[in-house]
Amino acid sequence: MNSGKPTYHMRSRLSLVMSLLLALVLATALTACNKGESKAEAAPQSGDVTLVVGAYSVAKDAIGDLLPAFKAYWKSKTGQSVSFQESYEASGTQARAIIGGFEADVTLLAMQGDVEKLVKAKLVDPDWNANATKGMVTRSIVVLGTREGNPLGIRGFDDLKRKGVKVLYPNPKTSGGAQWDINAIYGAGLKHSEAETGASDPAYAKQFLADVHRNIESMDKSGRASMAAFEYGVGDVIVTYENELLARIAQGVKYDIVIPDSTILIENPAAVVARNADKHGVRDVADAFVAYLQSAEAQRVFAQNGFRPVNEAVADEFASKFPKPADLFDISYLGGWDAVRETLYSKRGVWYQVLAGK
Repeated sequence: MNSGKPTYHMRSRLSLVMSLLLALVLATALTACNKGESKAEAAPQSGDVTLVVGAYSVAKDAIGDLLPAFKAYWKSKTGQSVSFQESYEASGTQARAIIGGFEADVTLLAMQGDVEKLVKAKLVDPDWNANATKGMVTRSIVVLGTREGNPLGIRGFDDLKRKGVKVLYPNPKTSGGAQWDINAIYGAGLKHSEAETGASDPAYAKQFLADVHRNIESMDKSGRASMAAFEYGVGDVIVTYENELLARIAQGVKYDIVIPDSTILIENPAAVVARNADKHGVRDVADAFVAYLQSAEAQRVFAQNGFRPVNEAVADEFASKFPKPADLFDISYLGGWDAVRETLYSKRGVWYQVLAGK
């Protein structure tokens, strides 16, 4: 008969229930602690900080000069020491890496379209370019580089169609710089058709691009890789950023720069990768770094590395270094980036038709 007192088995079951309840309470407490720790990690860092910079390859030399300058600036302003982790890739590759999980806090890319991909992925704030330079930190133009003395007498894009001329530019599938190059050639074709017929003719421009591409010797993954191939002796003419050639010439390499009569203005953006900078607790220093890139001090460093400044006062200081092309057009001449992506780089776009020989 049951005496009303707990049996051995009943006491065992009660003990098990109490243990489970205690374990649940402890787990809940640990979860709360962990959440609290995560919030603390995301708070602004008060000690030394590390900023992760993901940039397109062509900007590497200039950034190498700018990082120590910003480090000194930030130390004097805040007393905080900042170090950097750097990654350099073709612009499109870099943007895809950040979307894929590379936790850059700041990015410098070859073109606005690559930053917009990060906005679409909710990594960069939609108002990233709400400033005086519309998010741009450097400018350049598409030019032609030849061997010393310009032995083939290259004067413009039209000469790249000549039989036997070996041409280099990178692959626009991976390189933002390459897209600027293709945009320049296609735009020059439109300009030529205007001069000949009085109206821009997309069919003429497509054939113009196809005639140049027929002489392609090498398409590397990035503007920097294309420049390296040219340095190794590949090709007769390279289509590239003006700053790439100016940097090599400053190092004593003997190249000639040919500025086509009609060419495109390149504009390169920088942005804070807000989701990552907030996660790492470095938003303040990331914002300050991007703002610093637009300062007169940083713009002079960019100019010394061959980039055309976005700061107009600094641009005036370096006016003699950067000749003006006879006919300089910008991306709006081609309808803006949305139109360019559709017209040139969609699956049925002009560029892919040229590649397919259509």
